[in-house]
Amino acid sequence: MSEDDVDRIVSAWRRERPELDVTPLEILSRVSRLARRLDLARGAAFSEHGLDSWEFDVLSALRRAGRPYELSPGQLVAQTLVTSGTMTNRVDRLLARGFVERHPDPRDRRGVIVRLTPAGMQTVDSALDDLLTHERELLADLPTDERDALAAQLRVLLTPFEGATHP
Repeated sequence: MSEDDVDRIVSAWRRERPELDVTPLEILSRVSRLARRLDLARGAAFSEHGLDSWEFDVLSALRRAGRPYELSPGQLVAQTLVTSGTMTNRVDRLLARGFVERHPDPRDRRGVIVRLTPAGMQTVDSALDDLLTHERELLADLPTDERDALAAQLRVLLTPFEGATHP
């Protein structure tokens, strides 16, 4: 197995601070570095469809909601981990692009519902198709059983954070 940047970083820390247990770096530094690289790759994939990553996040949350492809702003906030002020701005921008519509919430006269438009659905579906093709290529060298094991192990690490509130 070839050495990567994290191996070199961990080796240097072991040399400089032998009294410390730096084994968490072997996993979490790789996760962090991989997340940054995947964010860049996803950003590039989305830009081919004229989307920023945040636009894909909002549109895909609406698409996953199922017919009629609508959510309240609060539900969007919960799914995309941003503040309500940020979500208002994002919905305004997606509205201007014709990807979403705002409608009065029939269950709450004070509330609104954000609904995916046909143009928004076409854009998010196309972007997702291309993203999945690219991400399948990234995982192609991992056998299915190793992918399944990795997904299960990452789930164990992620689950404690899922219920926590974000800053």
